[in-house]
Amino acid sequence: MGGPSAEREVSLSSGRECAAALRGEGYTVVEIDAGKDLPARLVAEAPDVVFNALHGRWGEDGCVQGILEWLAIPYTHSGVLASALAMDKQKTKDVYIAAGLPVATSVLASRDAVEAGHVLPPPYVVKPFNEGSSVGVYIVHAGSNAPRLAKEMPEVVMVEAFAPGRELTCTVMGERALPVTDIETDGWYDFEAKYTVGGSRHVVPARIPAEIYTACQDFALRAHVALGCRGVSRTDFRWDEELWTAQGGLAGLLLLETNTQPGMTPTSLSPEQAGVDGTSFGALCRWMVEDASCNR
Repeated sequence: MGGPSAEREVSLSSGRECAAALRGEGYTVVEIDAGKDLPARLVAEAPDVVFNALHGRWGEDGCVQGILEWLAIPYTHSGVLASALAMDKQKTKDVYIAAGLPVATSVLASRDAVEAGHVLPPPYVVKPFNEGSSVGVYIVHAGSNAPRLAKEMPEVVMVEAFAPGRELTCTVMGERALPVTDIETDGWYDFEAKYTVGGSRHVVPARIPAEIYTACQDFALRAHVALGCRGVSRTDFRWDEELWTAQGGLAGLLLLETNTQPGMTPTSLSPEQAGVDGTSFGALCRWMVEDASCNR
């Protein structure tokens, strides 16, 4: 838990919740704030299983997974390759496209090019291609100037055509898709909306047309398989209801990204979906521990 990424505080919250739940399930739990001494700590503790509650770079992108593979310690969530793929938003899109899944148009561009002029016609979104939790996201509206990015932004960013509509998300647990959530907010679903109690409202199961609901579950499963995920993942969507009303079918439904280590905080989506499906938070954490593995 914890670690050095921009999502450290989210990870600490996830870790505390999971540790408490696992103790409630009868496990002996040691909480480790992941730092440079992590390999030595893991050797000293010699755990039966590592529950990976890290988020963001180093914990979710294949790095810590590689350490755990090297030490031959079973761990939760996806392995090295799936973690690295899913953390890179552009490579994830390449996999989606190869699997026949719908995505919004996007390009990678230098921050200098983004600040010099519009890389895509507005409206569009600028974001790091390897962060999560809506860290460092800019929305550039029609009629706006090119954005001035914070100095913390990387030298290369993703510029993506803005996808209007409703925010939908679906978790995959093993080989099955959980209920779909419709996320309601008063504005953009940003970091504060995600992690502040009352910052967003979750309608689960989502009250949307059956064909869109089923497609979200199907697409989430297909994304999980195409990326090579294991355990729990969550895929996020945008659905343009106006476009669907005009065209029907699956018009307006786009995949945004797949999170290989969804949040496990009191306001997180995956535990809520599991609960609606009949799996308590403790039972979900237990399932994840029992599902843990490594390739060695």
